[in-house]
Amino acid sequence: MPNRGVVVVAERRHNDRNNPETVRNEVDGSIYGPLVQARDITGDVHFHRTVSLPPPNQLLPRPRLINRDSVIAELDALRAHDTDTPVTALITGSAGVGKTTLSLSWAHMVRPHYPDGQLYADLGGHAGDEPVSPHTVLGDFLHALGIPAELIPGEFARRAALYRTVTHDRRLFVLLDDAVTAAQVRPLLPASPRSVTLVTSRHRLAGLLAGGAHGVQVDHLDADAGLALLVDVLGEDRVAREPQAAVELVELCVRLPLALRVAAARLAARPNWPLAEMVAALSEEQRRLAALTIGDDMALRASLDLSYRALPPGAARLYRLLSVVPGNTFGGDAVAALAGIPGWEARRLLELLTEANLLTDTAEARYRFHHALIRLHASQEAEAEDPEEVRDGAVQRLLGWYLATAAKAERRIRPHRTGLPRDAESPPAEPTDFGGPEDALAWLAAEHANLGAAVTAAYEHGRPATAWQLADAMWPLLLHLGHRQAERLAVEEIGVAAARACGDRHAEAKMLNRLGLSLHDLGRFDDATAHFEQARALWEALGERGRSAGSLRRLGWVAATRGEHDTAIGHFLAAAAVYRELGAGRKVALVLTELANVLIAQGRGSDAIHHAEQARTLLDGVDDRYNQGRAQIALGRAHMAKEDRDAATQELRAALETLTELGSATGRAEALTALGELAEHAERHDTARRRYEEALAALGEGDTAAHTRLRLHLNRLDRGEGVS
Repeated sequence: MPNRGVVVVAERRHNDRNNPETVRNEVDGSIYGPLVQARDITGDVHFHRTVSLPPPNQLLPRPRLINRDSVIAELDALRAHDTDTPVTALITGSAGVGKTTLSLSWAHMVRPHYPDGQLYADLGGHAGDEPVSPHTVLGDFLHALGIPAELIPGEFARRAALYRTVTHDRRLFVLLDDAVTAAQVRPLLPASPRSVTLVTSRHRLAGLLAGGAHGVQVDHLDADAGLALLVDVLGEDRVAREPQAAVELVELCVRLPLALRVAAARLAARPNWPLAEMVAALSEEQRRLAALTIGDDMALRASLDLSYRALPPGAARLYRLLSVVPGNTFGGDAVAALAGIPGWEARRLLELLTEANLLTDTAEARYRFHHALIRLHASQEAEAEDPEEVRDGAVQRLLGWYLATAAKAERRIRPHRTGLPRDAESPPAEPTDFGGPEDALAWLAAEHANLGAAVTAAYEHGRPATAWQLADAMWPLLLHLGHRQAERLAVEEIGVAAARACGDRHAEAKMLNRLGLSLHDLGRFDDATAHFEQARALWEALGERGRSAGSLRRLGWVAATRGEHDTAIGHFLAAAAVYRELGAGRKVALVLTELANVLIAQGRGSDAIHHAEQARTLLDGVDDRYNQGRAQIALGRAHMAKEDRDAATQELRAALETLTELGSATGRAEALTALGELAEHAERHDTARRRYEEALAALGEGDTAAHTRLRLHLNRLDRGEGVS
């Protein structure tokens, strides 16, 4: 500030007595800057002027932000939290997800709370050149905070120490964009607990999180937000004229903000283009990344290229190979087989790809591509760099692992199923095994989508023997978990086609039986009957009496479900006679269990108890807990029909315990349904309702005969009607 109304007086009398002169020096008015008043000066005069700069405001202009309310709320809560340490938030996500847009928008929102300045640095993690060094950024920040250039130390440690000193008591907002490592960020964190630092990175920067930073994962927009972004760029009228095309465009861009903005910008530059034109361009998969490009600064392909080129060679190779995986998720053992590397190395490389936000880790140590456009990018890189035989070899190794592992799971769950052909592929170098049937069933459930995709891939890659053997090995999945019948049907249809392509009549008959079971569970009884009869004809032509009896037994199931009890009993008795002649005691027990259920439906409780007791006795020495539980359910139902509720309760509870321990959803649902019927007979309607609802929950979503039966039970309770 200037000094106003200042008077400076300096007197000096000469020593010459003959000239007694007095010199006066006066200053009055406003003074700006330094002032020196002198008459006689010996030597030099130096002016050291301190310039007072305004607080830095280095933020880039505020961008348009669409629907990130939940993330903004999370950041606001973090900033508002009282703490005696500086607040650091890490915004992480894949290329094009909008990390910088989100961060700049929030920075402008909270800017008034940080009067001492807002610092910004692009750390250049994916700029194509070397990342910006923290040494350089420290110099820029110190100068922005008022430190003259000549006073900024050259040595990195002293520069960092001065930055801590200067920021210690200030309220600063620091935005560090596109960081590549935690080491690049740490020296740039202000020391004041009243400051906030926001870091963006495609990497998860575990070292920064370990130091107390708060991680915020940014993902795709939801469908409504994607449409809102299109409206923001193109206007509401244009989007409203083609609502279906707009929805398709959002999904083809995988709701990724950069992809959507590029597509919308191309349409905005062509006001006469219909949205359907862009949809058509994006629908051709290999053109999708090219279509999502405007120059060099808005190219999704270029952005992904930079992430890819930053990978170490081993991680880059795995990134490419993962694009050939059938299915959408993968675990460490599967990836090891795919790449032909040890399991520990596969898991290390998966973590590197996850750290780079090219992959996302999901539950149970599984991974997937962050989104479909990244998978497409990986596929294009694989086609460019890996010869076809390399890609085919990776698929073959993975199929071998799936087949061997599914076969081991099958043997753990159904140990009596021996001698089944599972030799279409070479076994993996590192086989995967299971501790018990529960673990094996859990693996099948987790892998069900991938196994189905592997069956399709094997068939399409000209490996039909692998396709039908893998489809057959998935049988316990349907038996115990029962859901997703529509997906299962597609797998079985490919299994039949693959068996026929092999010219293997045994395999064809087996797969016809499998397909018939899926059709039966979907309520397509005529189709199921046709497939069982085809299978039976093949078995008879091959001289396989036992397997022919198995198809006859399955025909009995269809008849029983349809309420054709006499026909079902005839099929079951005929099948049991063949099994007895062949000495197949376990198969006899299965038929007797099914026979008991039909007799119960006819009201013949005593006969049902007799056959169910025989079935349980035959199964006592067999390692088949599932069918032991089913025999107990039949026995419990038979006692219920005889009004012996105590005996029925004992058998049904024991069956429920057995099947729950085994992890069989279908078996558990069957036991719960029977317990519900028992409670309903006793007019304990609340208990009955709970049992039926538990059974539906065990089955999961679906539309099978079991689902229908349970809904009928619940509807009857709602109407106040008695059990039939």
